[in-house]
Amino acid sequence: MIPRRTFCGALAAPLLGGCAAAPRGPAMPDIVPVAAWGGKPLAATAPPQTITEVTLHHQGEIWEDGRDVVAYLRHLQQWSRDTKHWVDIPYHYVIAREGRIYAARPLGVPGDTNTEYDPRGHALPMLVGNFEEQFPTDAQLRSAVDLTAWLLHSHGLTVAQIGSHRGFSRQTVCPGAHFQALLDDGSFQRAVAARLRA
Repeated sequence: MIPRRTFCGALAAPLLGGCAAAPRGPAMPDIVPVAAWGGKPLAATAPPQTITEVTLHHQGEIWEDGRDVVAYLRHLQQWSRDTKHWVDIPYHYVIAREGRIYAARPLGVPGDTNTEYDPRGHALPMLVGNFEEQFPTDAQLRSAVDLTAWLLHSHGLTVAQIGSHRGFSRQTVCPGAHFQALLDDGSFQRAVAARLRA
């Protein structure tokens, strides 16, 4: 369990350094490319989408300690393409329990969903785990903050454009109650705003 004050304090600490030059925006976080985890690249042929939202998701399955993230990603890609007949993994980024960020679907290609909302224009990060029953790890939350801040800065957006899957769909509890609570009380948005100012 991650108390909210621990999450907020842990994120704030590295952002409260001494005086510095005017901020230039957050750098791109380390992201494992598709080829590095053995995925099959997607050749996007459509014009790239314009990102207008960052919409957070959870995986929706209990993530057991020691589970192989790379094997999961390969299986998810195969299932997405062969069973669902989507062009690729439905999300653009997948964040593992230890905080590592993996590239999935190309950001320029709109995501897919099993629910009724239209994901066009949405950047879709997904954190592995079921946050109805589990808590996101500190490492996952740090990476989610870094990734979200970079996406907002890169696309000229503000923290007002941070949302969650269930904010756009009545058919899901995603991203789970324990992650949604950090969005509902503004803790996540404040951490992202601090990262944007750093």
